[in-house]
Amino acid sequence: MNWQKLSNTEQLEAIKESSNNPDLLGILIFKHSTRCATSAMALYRIEKSWSLDVAQMPTFFLDILSFRQLSDFISSTFGIPHQSPQALVIKDGLCIYDNSHMSISTRSILKSVGLDNM
Repeated sequence: MNWQKLSNTEQLEAIKESSNNPDLLGILIFKHSTRCATSAMALYRIEKSWSLDVAQMPTFFLDILSFRQLSDFISSTFGIPHQSPQALVIKDGLCIYDNSHMSISTRSILKSVGLDNM
C-alpha cells in the first residue's frame, strides 16, 4: 500500500476537500498505535488484501502516539469516538465508514464504498 503520513490539520482539511472528487471512491485514514499488537494485526489484515489503486482511494496513516491531538481533532471533526486502531473512509467531506480493532477489514471498507463483490 502507498500510505501517506497524516501529521497535521491542514492535511485533514485537504482530505475533506479532496474527498469531494467524484473520481475517488473515498479516502482511507488508518489510525494506528505503534505499541499495540491489535493495531498491528488490523494494519496487516488491510495491507495483505488491499487491491485498490491510490487513484481510486488514497490512503493515509496516522501514528496516534505521535499525533494524539490530531487524532482527537479527527474524532471531533467527523463526530466519531476515538478508537485505536481505527479505519475511516471519508467521502464528500463526511466519514462514511468507521470501524475499529478486529472489525476492520478490506472487505468492509470496500463494501462501504459500494464494492460489495470484491
